[in-house]
Amino acid sequence: MRIFVAGHRGMVGGAILRNLDGAQASGEAIETITRTRTELDLTDQAAVRAFMTSERPDVVILAAAKVGGIHANNTYPADFIYENLMLECNVIHQAFSAGVQRLLQLGSSCIYPVDVPQPMAEAALLTGTLEPTNEPYAISKIAGIKLCESYNRQHGVDYRSVMPTNLYGPGDNFHPENSHVLPALMRRFHEATRDGLDEVVIWGSGKPMREFLHVDDMAAASLFALDLSRDIYDANTQPMLSHINVGTGEDISIAELAALVAKVTGFTGRISLDATKPDGTMRKLMDVSRLSRMGWTASISLEQGVEETYRWFLDNHADLRSV
Repeated sequence: MRIFVAGHRGMVGGAILRNLDGAQASGEAIETITRTRTELDLTDQAAVRAFMTSERPDVVILAAAKVGGIHANNTYPADFIYENLMLECNVIHQAFSAGVQRLLQLGSSCIYPVDVPQPMAEAALLTGTLEPTNEPYAISKIAGIKLCESYNRQHGVDYRSVMPTNLYGPGDNFHPENSHVLPALMRRFHEATRDGLDEVVIWGSGKPMREFLHVDDMAAASLFALDLSRDIYDANTQPMLSHINVGTGEDISIAELAALVAKVTGFTGRISLDATKPDGTMRKLMDVSRLSRMGWTASISLEQGVEETYRWFLDNHADLRSV
């Protein structure tokens, strides 16, 4: 079976590729296909068409996306909606045109309305207004779900969508401005410890609640969802609820998260809150009961995952270890 992993150099795509490589090493008949962004621009329709026609994968895993935190989404909204819409349309349509019957696309928990009841169930999609700070990105991810649903309904293919909560782990983006909250905090506390600072200031009130899933758990959940028999998958989904939430079902406040990251990085100074900065959505907890009924639950605790991620950070960011 030939599997194209789009976005294999990203955090999630890389974890999925590692998982598939492990299955291949254990004797499973899997051939993975990858392309870097230089080798294949997924926003280029003609290039994606030529690739799909030439390679003819049996399965496509769409893990490629333009992603970022609140600052990046606020600063580059046109980039986020354009690039994500283009690559989703190109990959999904050209996969169908090349005869691909099975596809899995990865979305985001930001697809749900800002005031949705917690925890967020799949049925909450399109029931209210989106969070303004990441609305363009969220709309592109909703479009991906509806593309898969539409191709399934019109053409009878098996295109599935999984919606992860906030992800972290090896391969994450630790940019000081454009990263998500957990890696941003990890870098900030690491640098404060390294430089002997006595205070770290974090954005917002510290009150928002967030759920975090280790990327290796996400990779395992993705392949679990992909490999489910169609009878089991269809029995646990409905035509208008074809996406599946992936998370831990547990959340933590940003202030508590900061304290955990401080502990792991060895920071012993003061943690201050800058309430002039935006909080974003006050709570984002996934209802993962559907995936749990199918037979999958997360296995990596947040503290264990943060510790492992920090070790990876130290091993792969030598330039940040010392002044």
